[in-house]
Amino acid sequence: MKWENKIFQNHTDNSFEATALEIFKYQAKNNSVYKTYLKLLNVNPKNVKNLSQIPFLPIEFFKHQDVVCKSKNFDTVFTSSGTSGKQSKHIVNDLSIYKKSFALGFEHFYGNVMDYTILALLPSYMERSGSSLIYMCEKLIKYSEKKENGFYLNEHQELSNLLLGLERQNRKTLLIGVSFALLEFVEKYPVKLKNTIVMETGGMKGKRKEMVREELHNILCKHFNVQKIHSEYGMTELLSQAYSKGDGVFESPPWMRISCRDANDPLSNNKKTGGINIIDLANVNSCSFIASQDLGKINENNTFEVTGRFDASDIRGCNLMVV
Repeated sequence: MKWENKIFQNHTDNSFEATALEIFKYQAKNNSVYKTYLKLLNVNPKNVKNLSQIPFLPIEFFKHQDVVCKSKNFDTVFTSSGTSGKQSKHIVNDLSIYKKSFALGFEHFYGNVMDYTILALLPSYMERSGSSLIYMCEKLIKYSEKKENGFYLNEHQELSNLLLGLERQNRKTLLIGVSFALLEFVEKYPVKLKNTIVMETGGMKGKRKEMVREELHNILCKHFNVQKIHSEYGMTELLSQAYSKGDGVFESPPWMRISCRDANDPLSNNKKTGGINIIDLANVNSCSFIASQDLGKINENNTFEVTGRFDASDIRGCNLMVV
C-alpha cells in the first residue's frame, strides 16, 4: 500500500485521526512486536475507535526487538549512538518516506532548502555508521545545492572563516550541530552572526558536563551574538522531526502529534504534563505510536516542551532538555 498521500497532508484533527486509526489497524496486523504487545494488554484492534484508545509502544522495544511491519526486504537500518548501553535500531522498509518526511518538514518550518547554505558540525555522528541524523543532513545538503555546504569534524578555523565569509555576503545559512561540538567551536572562535540559524541537536556524548537547555542556549547566544538558538527534536526511532525556533518550545509537522501520559500510569494519555507520547505517521512501516522516555508539557497552542527524562532512562543523543 502506498501511504505517502495519506500521511503527508496538512491534516485537520479529523483527517489525522482517520489516518492514524488506519495505520494502527495495519500495524496491529503486520507488526508482530506491536501485535503481541496489544495482545498482552488485552486490546482488540477492532474495538479501537479513536486516538485515545490506541496504546503507545514503549520505546525500549527498539533496543531488543525488530519493530517493523512484515516485508520481503528493507532499505536500511538506523541505529542510535548507544552511549549508555544497547543501541536502538530502526529497520526502514522504505527510505523514500523518510526523505519525504524530513524534506517536507524542513520546508514546513524554514521554507525552501535551496535558500540555505548548510553547515553540519556533527563529529560524534560522523564517527559511526547508521545515523539517521547524518542521512538527513546529507540529503538536505544535496538538495540545497550550495558549493559551500559540508560536514565538519574539528576544522574549526575553516568553519569560522566560512561563516564569516557567508555573513559578509548576507547568505542565509544553517549551522546544525551536536551541543558539545557547537560549544567547543564557539568558545574558540566566537562569531557575530546575523544571517545564520544556529540549530542544536542535543547531546554532550560524554564529551562535556551535562547542562540544562537554558544554560546551553545562553552560552551559545552570547558567543554567536544571536537572540535565539533553534533546536531539532528527533530520534532514531522516529522518521519525523519537531523543531524549536527558540526557548525550547517545539512544534511538530502536521503528520506528527505529541501528547503526555501520567508518569505513574503508562497507559494513560491526554495529560498536560508527563511522559511524552508521539504519533509519527511517517513510521507507518514500523510503529507510529511511541511512548518515549522524555518528560514534557503540552502548551495551549499544541506546542510542547521537553522538561527532562525518566530517572532510569539513558541520556539520548537527540534529547533537547538535558543535553
